Amino acid sequence: MSSDATAGPAGSGAAAEPGPGAGSGRHFEPDLRAMTRITLRPIASPMPLGFFALAIASVMTGCLQLGVLGPMDRRAVALCVLPAFALQLLVSVLAFGARDVIAATLMGTFAGSWLAYALVMGSGAYGGPRVLGIFNLAFLCFGALMAAVTRPKRALWLVLVVSLPRWAATGLGGLTGTPWLTHTAGALGILVALVATYAAFALMLEDMRSEEVLPIGRSGPAHHALHGDLAVQLRNVERQAGVRRTL
Repeated sequence: MSSDATAGPAGSGAAAEPGPGAGSGRHFEPDLRAMTRITLRPIASPMPLGFFALAIASVMTGCLQLGVLGPMDRRAVALCVLPAFALQLLVSVLAFGARDVIAATLMGTFAGSWLAYALVMGSGAYGGPRVLGIFNLAFLCFGALMAAVTRPKRALWLVLVVSLPRWAATGLGGLTGTPWLTHTAGALGILVALVATYAAFALMLEDMRSEEVLPIGRSGPAHHALHGDLAVQLRNVERQAGVRRTL
């Protein structure tokens, strides 16, 4: 279902009057509000689903690392984690459709990591812990780069900041086989689950009540996206992906 709202006589065929800078050689941005048609797409925020999937998968893997679940339970844990791949992949696709490249990239990469974990642990592949150790250290580098650009999106940023030491401990524990590193990674996994659950619940409340109920701490463009007026939303729209001719 869609709703169109036209704010002005866009497309009426009338000749445009010269702007205040006509003939002076100076460039003025047109007032796009009078030429804008807003189409409401039937899409809700997919981020709570992504955060809840991350939380549940982190609890399962954290319990395995802490020793709450034994080595014989690895395949069962892998099967429980596998749905997180499908759910976060769905979140990534929806986030791309909502034009949020940061959330889409992060959730898509999380989805790939859960698939890799489920396949390695579920198959019992030789050298699995060491291979996953290197994989987590590589993921640590990716997470550090993402954390550098996601600060305005404080929910994503906080989940990443808490995840970074977990990936480091998991990677080093897998490579060295040191028990205390593995246990530390498990405890950090539970912490990641708590932070992700809070972010998911806060975003759900915000979406239901159309206002911030629990603090998330948005800043910059992420803050303006919710609290700015239409002029802020239309700023540089002609250079956005899907409008410009090339990516």
